[in-house]
Amino acid sequence: MTGFCEQAWQHTGTLQRAVLEHPFNEELAAGTLSRDRFQFYLAQDARYLVGFGRALAVAAARAPEPDGLTFFAGAAHEAVVVERALHESYFREFGLDEAGLAAIETSPTCLAYTSYLLAVAQAEGYPELVAALLPCFWVYQHVGTSILRRGSGGRGDSANPYQAWIDTYADEEFARSVDAAKAAVDAAAAGADPATRERMLGHFVRATEYEWMFWDSAYRMEAWPTTHLR
Repeated sequence: MTGFCEQAWQHTGTLQRAVLEHPFNEELAAGTLSRDRFQFYLAQDARYLVGFGRALAVAAARAPEPDGLTFFAGAAHEAVVVERALHESYFREFGLDEAGLAAIETSPTCLAYTSYLLAVAQAEGYPELVAALLPCFWVYQHVGTSILRRGSGGRGDSANPYQAWIDTYADEEFARSVDAAKAAVDAAAAGADPATRERMLGHFVRATEYEWMFWDSAYRMEAWPTTHLR
């Protein structure tokens, strides 16, 4: 029998293709993405990861088995500490200091996605929460490995200014984290009733939609439409 994760991935096939084909990721793969767009993305991602890390910590606290506790606790640390180091290396390269970073306002999509995950952590159970968290792992791995497979941004391609980002998410260690997240979700689904599994699928789909929206908002350098009304 096909596991929940495989079914959820097949269910979101159109979305997954749209993520790969989005101009942000096409240009990131080619190394032609504008620095302003990537810088805007990094600022949003740094803020998103704080909320993501908090949701991961809730998943760790609710995990029914020690393996889940240690994985999600470790993932929370990775999100807040390790991935932040990747952001900061680019910020230094771009000459973006704290004042410059603060001048980039949190986008509506970034706030919405982060708030969504924290709402699931607050109002839903462990199975629904881990299903909502999984796309952030899996979609990023899919983007990184797909770029390498098709020959753009190949590992060690010093000509691509975004190579460090590509290598991070195409890395074998990150793949092991994705596999652990998938195993936790499949285990939660295996012990869930049909109604819970349906909610899990709904959250997986919604979070995958937010992944597409996050890159789209970065490409558009999304601003609040009410800025002029403040």
